[in-house]
Amino acid sequence: MEKVLVTGISGYIGTHCAVELLKNGYSVKGSLRDLSKTKVVIEAIENEIGSKENLDFCELNLNEDKGWDDAMSDCKYVLHVASPFINKEPKDENTYIKPAVEGTKRALISAKKAGVKRIVITSSMVAMLENADKSIDVDSKSWTNIDASNVSAYAKSKTLAEKFAWEFIKNQKGDSQMELVVIHPGPVFGPSLSGDFSRASLNLIKQMISGKMPLVPKAAINMSDVRDVAKIHVLSLKNKKANGNRFIVATKKPYSFQEITKILKSNGHEKVSTRLAPNFLLRFISNFDSEAKSMRAFIGRTYNGDISSTLDIFDWEPIDLKQTILDTTKPIKKVA
Repeated sequence: MEKVLVTGISGYIGTHCAVELLKNGYSVKGSLRDLSKTKVVIEAIENEIGSKENLDFCELNLNEDKGWDDAMSDCKYVLHVASPFINKEPKDENTYIKPAVEGTKRALISAKKAGVKRIVITSSMVAMLENADKSIDVDSKSWTNIDASNVSAYAKSKTLAEKFAWEFIKNQKGDSQMELVVIHPGPVFGPSLSGDFSRASLNLIKQMISGKMPLVPKAAINMSDVRDVAKIHVLSLKNKKANGNRFIVATKKPYSFQEITKILKSNGHEKVSTRLAPNFLLRFISNFDSEAKSMRAFIGRTYNGDISSTLDIFDWEPIDLKQTILDTTKPIKKVA
């Protein structure tokens, strides 16, 4: 049985990736910063597929060398999902950038040493927004300009980490060449398997349905279902055409945050506000509010991602956004 290392297995995307791997007959090793979280992950996976067989864990930190070589030693593939993200702009951008880049570096170096066949890295559409000061179409050739005035620390971290990965693959030595695929979701929604609603997207939906978001930003981008993201991660491990490519995994067209509120409102969530926040107000607030500051590149913009290659190479259709949003609310309502 082929074993796959999933870094950041306790995360929103990481847990879904583990479930998808186990469903498809892989053995999974999940990395955690703290092994005390093992029980939560096991329970989440058991609740979804009724089994914890072929699952084990290791302790890894993106900022530390310890354990990476051992973690990779018996794995044929790697899903490098772990990366820091909080829906606020940090005082020091290196809070995001350092662990994202250093973690990617450690994953690649150790995977290469271990003879890993292919590594799939989770990036984001925020690494494709070019100058991030106007509405644009983006595709697999688009890269965010990290020197643009509106670029967030998170966008910088994903861009720099991915660029390091491609440079590493390009310059690797030896007869055996490790392969790389990079996955780019938009904002990710869908059910949480762990019951952790602090994740940025889940918390956004929670704020909307509780009525604590009186105004929504005027912004649109392709949205992602966490189950689609996990599915394409796993399909990327062996798809021959996937090697060496970047894939946007999201809806076929961009959706606005207002459209999300309308879906919620029309499906019984009466406290949801569909009112748009004036762009000038959000830009003003972003000068002193860290959460608003992290959204500066999106205010008043539409980013349209080209998913044609993802559709073609994986013979895949994205889950309908309405289903995604309503499935996101199910576990939230249980604890509300």
